[in-house]
Amino acid sequence: MMRSNQTAMVTEFFFSGFPQFEDGSLFFFIPLFIIYIFIIIGNLIVFFAVRMDSRLHNPMYNFISIFSFLEIWYTTATIPKILSNLISKQRTISMVGCLLQMYFFHSLGNSEGILLTTMAIDRYVAICNPLRYPIIMTPRLCAQLSAGSCIFGFLVLLPEIAWISTLPFCGPNHIHQIFCDFEPVLRLACTDTSMILIEDVIHAVAIIFSVLIIAISYIRIITVILRIPSVEGRRKAFSTCAAHLGVFLMFYGSVSLMYLRFSATFPPILDTAIALMFAVLAPFFNPIIYSLRNKDMKIAIKKLFCP
Repeated sequence: MMRSNQTAMVTEFFFSGFPQFEDGSLFFFIPLFIIYIFIIIGNLIVFFAVRMDSRLHNPMYNFISIFSFLEIWYTTATIPKILSNLISKQRTISMVGCLLQMYFFHSLGNSEGILLTTMAIDRYVAICNPLRYPIIMTPRLCAQLSAGSCIFGFLVLLPEIAWISTLPFCGPNHIHQIFCDFEPVLRLACTDTSMILIEDVIHAVAIIFSVLIIAISYIRIITVILRIPSVEGRRKAFSTCAAHLGVFLMFYGSVSLMYLRFSATFPPILDTAIALMFAVLAPFFNPIIYSLRNKDMKIAIKKLFCP
C-alpha cells in the first residue's frame, strides 16, 4: 500500500508467494494447521518430559528441551501469519510487522543453529572424552551455553534489522514469498541492491562455519565409535548421536537450500516448497526424531501421561 504523493513510501507489504493457492486455500490451510498444532504439542511434550523426569537432567537432554522450546516460537513467528493469509484476500503485513517477523524468525533460527553446534560439541566430549565429560560439562557451563546461544542469536540480528528499517521502500510492495525474509524484502528497497550480495555472503559464512564445526565433531565421533570393540557399545553410541545428526541434517539442509544459492532463482512453486520445508517440515519432524529414536525419552513421555 502506498501513499499517492510524490514521496510515496510503502507502509504495507503484500505476500505473492502462493498464487497457486487462490482456488483451494482450505485444502492447504487444514493440513498446515494440523502440522502447526502437532509441532506445538510435540515440542511441549518433549520439553516437559525432560523437565519432569529427573533421569534426564543432564546436558544432552537439557539442550534437547531448550531446542524444542525454541522450535515452538520459531514456527509461531511465521505459520500463524501464513494460515491467516491462506483464508484472507488481503494477505498483507505492515512494515513493522514484517521487520518483527524477520527478526524473531531469524533470531530463533540462529539460536537453534548455535544450540545444534553446542549439542554436537557436547556429544563430541561425551564420546571422545567420557572420563572428563562430567568435569567439562558441568551444570553451570550447560546453563551458560544454553543462555549464550539464545542471547547471541537475538543480539546478532539487531544491527541487520536496524539497517533494513532505515532503507527507503517506495516502489512495488509485493513480497515474492510466503513470509518476510531478507532477500525478497531487500529487493523492494529503493536503494542499491548490491547490498543483497553482502547479506548473502554474511549468511553463507555463518552457515558454513557452523556446518564445518558440526561436521568435524561428528566425523571425529564416528571415528571413535568405530573403534569401540563391542557391537553393543557401538550400537548404543550410534543411537545416542543418530537423533542429533538427523535434526542437524534436516535443519542445515533446508537452511542451505534457502540461503546458499546467492543469485540463483528458482520457479515460484519450488521457492515456496523450499520455504515450507525450511519453516514447517523440519520443525515437524524434530519431536518425532527425538521421541521415537530415544528409549529414555519414550519412557519419560509415558511417565508424563501415565505417572
